[in-house]
Amino acid sequence: MKFFKLANRFNRDEDGAVTVDWVVLTAAVVGLGVAVLTTVADGTKALGGKISTDLQSRTVQSYVDEG
Repeated sequence: MKFFKLANRFNRDEDGAVTVDWVVLTAAVVGLGVAVLTTVADGTKALGGKISTDLQSRTVQSYVDEG
């Protein structure tokens, strides 16, 4: 009889299941973050290269006030 009470209490206990749910949700959020990072990284590098090329092609003018 005592075994059946223990088994029933074990079946009703959901604390471990909640922990597993949070682990799965956290892994999903981390995976989504990594996917977004890898998607955006190439575009960011390309844009940085374009900005660098544009800045290197410009000249700086200096104005001296001879007043």
